[in-house]
Amino acid sequence: MAPRLILLALASLAPLAAPANDVDVPTAPLPLPTTQDNVEEVVVAAPEPRYVAPTLRDRIGRVWAPVYINGKGPYKLVLDTGANRTAVIPSLAKKIGTPPGTNVLKVLGATGSSVVPAIKVNSIEVGDLFLGDRQVAIVPDVFGGAEGVLGADGLSDKRVHIDFKKDEISILRSTGPVRANGYTKIPVKLRYGHLLMFDVKLAGVRTRAMLDTGAQSTIGNRTLREALSKRRKGVENTIIGVTLDAQKGETVLAPAVELGDLTLRGMQVTFGDMYIFDAWKMTDQPALLIGMDIIGLLDVLIIDYKRRELHLRARG
Repeated sequence: MAPRLILLALASLAPLAAPANDVDVPTAPLPLPTTQDNVEEVVVAAPEPRYVAPTLRDRIGRVWAPVYINGKGPYKLVLDTGANRTAVIPSLAKKIGTPPGTNVLKVLGATGSSVVPAIKVNSIEVGDLFLGDRQVAIVPDVFGGAEGVLGADGLSDKRVHIDFKKDEISILRSTGPVRANGYTKIPVKLRYGHLLMFDVKLAGVRTRAMLDTGAQSTIGNRTLREALSKRRKGVENTIIGVTLDAQKGETVLAPAVELGDLTLRGMQVTFGDMYIFDAWKMTDQPALLIGMDIIGLLDVLIIDYKRRELHLRARG
Protein backbone atom coordinates (compact mmCIF):
# COMPACT_ATOMS: atom_id res chain seq x y z
CA MET A 1 0.00 0.00 0.00
CA ALA A 2 1.41 3.37 -0.98
CA PRO A 3 2.08 5.92 1.75
CA ARG A 4 -0.85 8.22 2.46
CA LEU A 5 -0.73 11.91 3.07
CA ILE A 6 -2.75 13.39 5.90
CA LEU A 7 -2.91 17.05 6.73
CA LEU A 8 -4.79 18.36 9.72
CA ALA A 9 -5.42 21.32 11.92
CA LEU A 10 -7.12 21.72 15.25
CA ALA A 11 -9.69 19.32 14.05
CA SER A 12 -13.34 18.74 14.46
CA LEU A 13 -15.51 15.72 14.29
CA ALA A 14 -18.22 14.76 12.02
CA PRO A 15 -20.20 11.85 10.78
CA LEU A 16 -19.91 10.13 7.51
CA ALA A 17 -22.75 8.08 6.50
CA ALA A 18 -25.84 7.82 4.46
CA PRO A 19 -29.51 7.64 5.03
CA ALA A 20 -29.35 3.95 4.20
CA ASN A 21 -28.96 1.63 7.17
CA ASP A 22 -25.86 0.00 5.70
CA VAL A 23 -23.20 1.90 3.81
CA ASP A 24 -20.32 0.18 2.06
CA VAL A 25 -17.12 2.20 1.88
CA PRO A 26 -15.04 1.54 -1.26
CA THR A 27 -11.41 0.77 -0.70
CA ALA A 28 -9.73 3.32 -1.78
CA PRO A 29 10.60 23.46 3.29
CA LEU A 30 10.22 26.54 4.65
CA PRO A 31 13.14 28.03 6.61
CA LEU A 32 11.92 28.06 10.17
CA PRO A 33 12.47 31.04 12.43
CA THR A 34 14.13 30.55 15.76
CA THR A 35 11.70 28.88 18.16
CA GLN A 36 10.36 31.29 20.73
CA ASP A 37 8.70 30.70 24.06
CA ASN A 38 4.94 31.15 24.32
CA VAL A 39 4.42 31.11 20.56
CA GLU A 40 0.72 30.97 19.65
CA GLU A 41 -0.34 27.54 18.40
CA VAL A 42 -2.21 26.93 15.16
CA VAL A 43 -3.49 23.51 14.17
CA VAL A 44 -3.56 22.64 10.44
CA ALA A 45 -4.57 19.61 8.40
CA ALA A 46 -5.63 18.92 4.91
CA PRO A 47 -5.06 18.28 0.84
CA GLU A 48 -8.11 18.52 -4.06
CA PRO A 49 -11.37 19.32 -6.11
CA ARG A 50 -12.82 22.12 -8.13
CA TYR A 51 -14.80 23.38 -5.20
CA VAL A 52 -16.20 20.17 -3.80
CA ALA A 53 -15.33 16.79 -5.27
CA PRO A 54 -16.72 13.43 -4.16
CA THR A 55 -14.57 10.48 -3.22
CA LEU A 56 -14.10 8.19 -6.21
CA ARG A 57 -12.27 4.90 -6.55
CA ASP A 58 -9.19 6.62 -7.94
CA ARG A 59 -8.99 9.72 -5.74
CA ILE A 60 -10.04 11.27 -2.46
CA GLY A 61 -12.70 13.98 -2.47
CA ARG A 62 -11.88 17.54 -1.46
CA VAL A 63 -13.67 20.65 -0.26
CA TRP A 64 -12.26 23.94 -1.55
CA ALA A 65 -13.71 27.31 -0.63
CA PRO A 66 -13.41 30.45 -2.83
CA VAL A 67 -11.83 32.85 -0.33
CA TYR A 68 -10.98 36.55 -0.68
CA ILE A 69 -8.00 37.82 1.32
CA ASN A 70 -7.41 41.57 1.63
CA GLY A 71 -10.10 41.98 -1.03
CA LYS A 72 -8.17 39.92 -3.58
CA GLY A 73 -9.09 36.54 -5.00
CA PRO A 74 -10.92 34.30 -4.91
CA TYR A 75 -8.23 31.89 -3.76
CA LYS A 76 -8.90 28.19 -3.34
CA LEU A 77 -8.43 27.17 0.28
CA VAL A 78 -9.23 23.73 1.68
CA LEU A 79 -12.11 23.94 4.16
CA ASP A 80 -10.55 22.35 7.23
CA THR A 81 -12.93 21.71 10.12
CA GLY A 82 -9.99 20.36 12.08
CA ALA A 83 -8.02 23.60 11.83
CA ASN A 84 -8.52 26.42 14.30
CA ARG A 85 -6.98 29.07 12.03
CA THR A 86 -6.47 29.87 8.36
CA ALA A 87 -3.05 29.19 6.82
CA VAL A 88 -1.60 29.85 3.35
CA ILE A 89 1.23 28.46 1.24
CA PRO A 90 4.29 30.63 0.36
CA SER A 91 3.15 31.44 -3.20
CA LEU A 92 -0.18 32.82 -1.95
CA ALA A 93 1.60 34.84 0.73
CA LYS A 94 3.56 36.48 -2.10
CA LYS A 95 0.38 37.19 -4.10
CA ILE A 96 -1.17 38.85 -1.07
CA GLY A 97 1.87 41.10 -1.06
CA THR A 98 2.50 41.24 2.68
CA PRO A 99 6.06 40.17 3.49
CA PRO A 100 6.50 38.01 6.60
CA GLY A 101 7.67 40.04 9.57
CA THR A 102 9.22 38.76 12.75
CA ASN A 103 5.99 37.09 13.89
CA VAL A 104 5.81 33.32 14.08
CA LEU A 105 3.10 30.77 14.85
CA LYS A 106 3.37 27.21 16.10
CA VAL A 107 1.58 24.84 13.73
CA LEU A 108 0.18 21.57 15.08
CA GLY A 109 -0.33 18.84 12.48
CA ALA A 110 -1.37 15.20 12.47
CA THR A 111 2.19 13.98 12.88
CA GLY A 112 4.12 16.79 14.55
CA SER A 113 4.52 20.50 15.22
CA SER A 114 6.73 23.26 13.88
CA VAL A 115 7.24 27.01 14.19
CA VAL A 116 6.56 28.88 10.94
CA PRO A 117 6.54 32.49 9.70
CA ALA A 118 3.27 34.44 9.78
CA ILE A 119 1.85 37.39 7.89
CA LYS A 120 -0.82 39.87 8.95
CA VAL A 121 -3.92 40.16 6.77
CA ASN A 122 -6.67 42.78 6.94
CA SER A 123 -9.59 40.59 5.92
CA ILE A 124 -10.67 37.04 5.03
CA GLU A 125 -14.04 36.69 3.30
CA VAL A 126 -16.18 33.86 1.95
CA GLY A 127 -19.98 33.90 1.89
CA ASP A 128 -21.25 35.40 5.15
CA LEU A 129 -17.89 34.81 6.85
CA PHE A 130 -15.79 37.92 7.43
CA LEU A 131 -12.64 37.92 9.55
CA GLY A 132 -10.75 41.13 10.30
CA ASP A 133 -7.09 41.76 11.19
CA ARG A 134 -5.28 38.55 12.11
CA GLN A 135 -2.08 36.56 11.79
CA VAL A 136 -2.00 33.82 9.13
CA ALA A 137 0.58 31.03 9.20
CA ILE A 138 2.69 30.24 6.12
CA VAL A 139 2.91 26.46 5.70
CA PRO A 140 4.50 24.13 3.11
CA ASP A 141 2.66 23.54 -0.17
CA VAL A 142 1.13 20.14 0.55
CA PHE A 143 -2.53 20.70 -0.32
CA GLY A 144 -2.84 19.09 -3.75
CA GLY A 145 -3.31 22.33 -5.68
CA ALA A 146 -5.09 24.39 -3.04
CA GLU A 147 -3.45 27.56 -1.75
CA GLY A 148 -3.86 26.90 1.95
CA VAL A 149 -6.57 26.00 4.45
CA LEU A 150 -9.62 27.86 5.70
CA GLY A 151 -9.87 27.14 9.41
CA ALA A 152 -12.98 27.04 11.59
CA ASP A 153 -12.41 30.37 13.35
CA GLY A 154 -15.38 32.62 12.72
CA LEU A 155 -17.78 29.76 11.98
CA SER A 156 -19.42 29.63 15.43
CA ASP A 157 -22.68 31.18 14.14
CA LYS A 158 -22.47 29.79 10.59
CA ARG A 159 -23.99 26.95 8.58
CA VAL A 160 -21.72 25.27 6.02
CA HIS A 161 -23.52 23.51 3.17
CA ILE A 162 -21.35 21.17 1.07
CA ASP A 163 -22.97 19.57 -1.99
CA PHE A 164 -20.63 17.03 -3.56
CA LYS A 165 -23.11 16.15 -6.29
CA LYS A 166 -23.56 19.75 -7.47
CA ASP A 167 -19.95 20.80 -6.72
CA GLU A 168 -21.11 23.67 -4.50
CA ILE A 169 -20.22 25.08 -1.09
CA SER A 170 -21.89 27.89 0.84
CA ILE A 171 -21.10 29.49 4.20
CA LEU A 172 -24.08 31.42 5.58
CA ARG A 173 -25.37 32.56 8.94
CA SER A 174 -27.37 29.89 10.73
CA THR A 175 -30.96 31.08 11.03
CA GLY A 176 -33.61 28.68 12.24
CA PRO A 177 -33.65 24.90 12.06
CA VAL A 178 -32.16 23.05 9.09
CA ARG A 179 -34.93 21.99 6.72
CA ALA A 180 -33.52 18.87 5.16
CA ASN A 181 -35.93 16.01 4.54
CA GLY A 182 -34.29 12.65 3.96
CA TYR A 183 -31.15 13.62 5.86
CA THR A 184 -29.61 11.96 8.91
CA LYS A 185 -29.25 14.41 11.79
CA ILE A 186 -26.29 14.01 14.17
CA PRO A 187 -25.91 16.16 17.30
CA VAL A 188 -22.30 17.16 17.97
CA LYS A 189 -20.28 18.75 20.72
CA LEU A 190 -17.64 21.40 20.11
CA ARG A 191 -14.22 20.93 21.67
CA TYR A 192 -11.60 23.69 21.65
CA GLY A 193 -14.35 25.86 20.21
CA HIS A 194 -14.32 24.29 16.75
CA LEU A 195 -13.64 20.54 16.88
CA LEU A 196 -16.82 18.61 16.00
CA MET A 197 -17.19 15.51 18.15
CA PHE A 198 -19.74 12.67 18.44
CA ASP A 199 -19.88 9.04 19.54
CA VAL A 200 -19.80 5.97 17.32
CA LYS A 201 -19.34 2.24 17.95
CA LEU A 202 -16.89 -0.11 16.27
CA ALA A 203 -17.56 -3.78 17.03
CA GLY A 204 -19.33 -2.64 20.18
CA VAL A 205 -16.45 -0.37 21.28
CA ARG A 206 -17.70 3.11 22.18
CA THR A 207 -15.48 5.56 20.30
CA ARG A 208 -15.16 9.34 20.25
CA ALA A 209 -15.22 10.44 16.60
CA MET A 210 -14.17 13.75 15.07
CA LEU A 211 -14.98 15.09 11.59
CA ASP A 212 -12.00 16.60 9.79
CA THR A 213 -12.58 17.83 6.24
CA GLY A 214 -8.89 18.72 6.07
CA ALA A 215 -7.69 15.14 6.59
CA GLN A 216 -7.19 12.94 3.55
CA SER A 217 -7.50 9.65 5.41
CA THR A 218 -9.27 8.30 8.48
CA ILE A 219 -7.01 7.58 11.46
CA GLY A 220 -7.54 5.98 14.84
CA ASN A 221 -5.52 6.03 18.05
CA ARG A 222 -3.72 3.02 19.52
CA THR A 223 -6.25 2.70 22.32
CA LEU A 224 -8.97 2.01 19.77
CA ARG A 225 -6.74 -0.48 17.93
CA GLU A 226 -6.08 -2.39 21.13
CA ALA A 227 -9.79 -2.44 22.00
CA LEU A 228 -10.63 -4.07 18.67
CA SER A 229 -9.94 -7.65 17.69
CA LYS A 230 -6.37 -8.03 16.44
CA ARG A 231 -7.36 -10.90 14.21
CA ARG A 232 -7.59 -8.41 11.36
CA LYS A 233 -4.26 -8.23 9.57
CA GLY A 234 -2.97 -4.72 8.97
CA VAL A 235 -0.54 -3.18 6.49
CA GLU A 236 2.22 -0.78 7.56
CA ASN A 237 1.70 2.70 6.21
CA THR A 238 3.31 6.12 6.50
CA ILE A 239 1.41 9.29 7.29
CA ILE A 240 2.90 12.70 6.51
CA GLY A 241 1.36 15.79 8.05
CA VAL A 242 1.38 19.46 7.16
CA THR A 243 4.58 19.93 9.19
CA LEU A 244 6.22 17.28 6.93
CA ASP A 245 6.84 15.01 9.93
CA ALA A 246 6.22 11.32 9.14
CA GLN A 247 4.77 8.67 11.43
CA LYS A 248 4.23 4.95 10.92
CA GLY A 249 0.80 3.44 11.22
CA GLU A 250 -1.06 0.19 10.60
CA THR A 251 -3.87 0.36 8.02
CA VAL A 252 -6.67 -2.08 8.81
CA LEU A 253 -10.06 -2.90 7.33
CA ALA A 254 -12.13 -1.79 10.32
CA PRO A 255 -15.22 -3.58 11.61
CA ALA A 256 -18.64 -2.10 10.96
CA VAL A 257 -19.08 1.40 12.40
CA GLU A 258 -22.41 2.20 14.05
CA LEU A 259 -23.53 5.82 13.94
CA GLY A 260 -27.04 6.06 15.33
CA ASP A 261 -29.15 3.92 12.99
CA LEU A 262 -26.47 3.97 10.31
CA THR A 263 -23.85 1.30 9.74
CA LEU A 264 -20.64 1.88 7.78
CA ARG A 265 -18.91 -1.17 6.37
CA GLY A 266 -15.58 -1.60 4.61
CA MET A 267 -13.91 1.47 6.17
CA GLN A 268 -10.11 1.49 6.23
CA VAL A 269 -8.48 3.09 9.26
CA THR A 270 -4.79 3.78 9.88
CA PHE A 271 -3.98 3.25 13.55
CA GLY A 272 -0.97 4.61 15.41
CA ASP A 273 0.39 6.91 18.11
CA MET A 274 -0.31 9.98 16.00
CA TYR A 275 0.90 13.28 17.38
CA ILE A 276 -2.47 14.97 16.96
CA PHE A 277 -4.23 12.61 19.40
CA ASP A 278 -1.69 13.50 22.07
CA ALA A 279 -2.07 17.22 21.31
CA TRP A 280 -5.84 16.89 21.70
CA LYS A 281 -5.41 14.81 24.89
CA MET A 282 -7.22 11.90 23.29
CA THR A 283 -4.89 8.98 23.87
CA ASP A 284 -6.58 7.31 26.85
CA GLN A 285 -9.95 6.62 25.21
CA PRO A 286 -10.74 5.11 21.80
CA ALA A 287 -10.74 7.91 19.22
CA LEU A 288 -11.30 8.13 15.47
CA LEU A 289 -10.59 11.06 13.16
CA ILE A 290 -12.82 10.77 10.10
CA GLY A 291 -11.24 12.12 6.93
CA MET A 292 -12.31 12.90 3.38
CA ASP A 293 -11.94 9.28 2.26
CA ILE A 294 -15.24 8.74 4.11
CA ILE A 295 -16.83 12.22 4.10
CA GLY A 296 -16.46 12.41 0.32
CA LEU A 297 -18.83 9.43 -0.05
CA LEU A 298 -21.78 11.63 0.89
CA ASP A 299 -23.97 13.57 -1.53
CA VAL A 300 -24.46 16.45 0.91
CA LEU A 301 -22.96 17.44 4.26
CA ILE A 302 -24.37 20.31 6.31
CA ILE A 303 -22.45 21.55 9.35
CA ASP A 304 -24.44 23.89 11.57
CA TYR A 305 -21.99 25.27 14.12
CA LYS A 306 -24.56 27.43 15.87
CA ARG A 307 -27.06 24.59 16.40
CA ARG A 308 -24.27 22.02 16.84
CA GLU A 309 -25.71 19.64 14.31
CA LEU A 310 -24.55 17.63 11.33
CA HIS A 311 -26.97 16.70 8.54
CA LEU A 312 -25.94 13.98 6.11
CA ARG A 313 -27.42 12.74 2.85
CA ALA A 314 -26.05 9.57 1.32
CA ARG A 315 -24.93 9.39 -2.28
CA GLY A 316 -27.72 8.01 -4.46
